[in-house]
Amino acid sequence: MANRGPSYGLSREVQQKIDKQYDPELEQILIQWIGAQCGPDVGQPQPGKDNFQKWLKDGTVLCKLINSLYPKGQEPVAKIQGSTMAFKQMEQISQFLRAAENYGILATDIFQTVDLWEGKNMACVQRTLMNLGGLAVSKGDGLFAGDPNWFPKKSQENRRIFSDDKLKEGQNVIGLQMGTNRGASQAGMTGYGMPRQIL
Repeated sequence: MANRGPSYGLSREVQQKIDKQYDPELEQILIQWIGAQCGPDVGQPQPGKDNFQKWLKDGTVLCKLINSLYPKGQEPVAKIQGSTMAFKQMEQISQFLRAAENYGILATDIFQTVDLWEGKNMACVQRTLMNLGGLAVSKGDGLFAGDPNWFPKKSQENRRIFSDDKLKEGQNVIGLQMGTNRGASQAGMTGYGMPRQIL
């Protein structure tokens, strides 16, 4: 974590809400997947949010992960090196984030560098990694390693092609969603302002 004192008041409440979103079970799934995808050389952290953050903080594990999702020779992160210097670590995280966006993760689903480096929003880091895993499963290019059931399935396009005759046929049908005027009449209606006659 960064060298900042404890937060108070509204800042503390906001941070506590963010921390509640962190899922320890999801952490274990992500650790298993990263281990299966990258191999045993990335190691495994002890359980806990702080240990998970320290494991990913320098960006080397993330860069190895994104490189493993590409064919040999086409890896997006050319140089992966561990460093204790803050700007080098943040640069590695930024390289991972750019590569993840190029891989197909939406920009709105990607965490910010400080979310991981300072440990401010580890739940967002988990969501980005879950989206990356789900996208890797749905691509079906044979580069995904691990259990596909760890990740939610992404929706696939299911394009349908209709003939011109079928399309013209559909223009003649009035959908019941628009309602129907069958049986409608003004029988029994009274003029405005007149009392209703009850017999």
